[in-house]
Amino acid sequence: MTDKPLAAKVALITGASAGLGKHFAAFLAAQGAQTVLAARRLEKLEETAAPIRAAGGIAHCVTLDVMESAQIPAAFDQAEDAFGTVDILINNSGIAVAGKLPNVSEDDWDSVIGTNLKGAWMMAQEAARRMIAAETQGSIVNLASVLAFRAQKALSTYSISKAAVAQMTRAMAAELAPHGIRVNALAPGYIATDMNSDFLYSSRGQEMMRQVPLGRYGEMEELDECLMMLAGDRSKYLTGAVIPIDGGHSLSIRD
Repeated sequence: MTDKPLAAKVALITGASAGLGKHFAAFLAAQGAQTVLAARRLEKLEETAAPIRAAGGIAHCVTLDVMESAQIPAAFDQAEDAFGTVDILINNSGIAVAGKLPNVSEDDWDSVIGTNLKGAWMMAQEAARRMIAAETQGSIVNLASVLAFRAQKALSTYSISKAAVAQMTRAMAAELAPHGIRVNALAPGYIATDMNSDFLYSSRGQEMMRQVPLGRYGEMEELDECLMMLAGDRSKYLTGAVIPIDGGHSLSIRD
């Protein structure tokens, strides 16, 4: 393996302004990818891009709300103008709105399903269209969740969206395989980030952690090897997989 296994690849990462998306962008850039960072707030994207560039990586920022269908082709146009055809898509944008079933509003449903499922579908569709037109093989990596396999109270809408992402991944993989486009999904368990660490290590969070067979939450870096396997060219026979990285949490049957 070369020092830069993703050299000459063009990777577009949604939700790249914070959390896992910010981490994925830095990791892929360190592997040599030309990264296109996409999110709604340009100033936050530039905060992601600054250390990438300082380390010698390549990053281009584009504003994008995945719920606005007209913005998606424009984002791909900007990526192509900067680097050429996107051949790695990381469908990372996602939101969760807490609330038990009787109290979930239609607006909350639309926001969660629209961002986590419809937005990911539209991004993958646009990426696939352009790879096919350019006769370029590539990889789409969707972000599912441990909650695609198990339920948690007060997060029903999020769980439904991520279960749908898992099935969407399989359906896309079957349809796009003849074009040499692989589609897989990461299904992380609870991963500590700046946004959720306070809760995860609260007293309630400690109770949840006891349900994880490995006895702890994950770290963002523990997703890197699997992301690299799915995004790069060393696993070209792998498609349609939804891979839990959750410390065994999806094996637990306790509420």
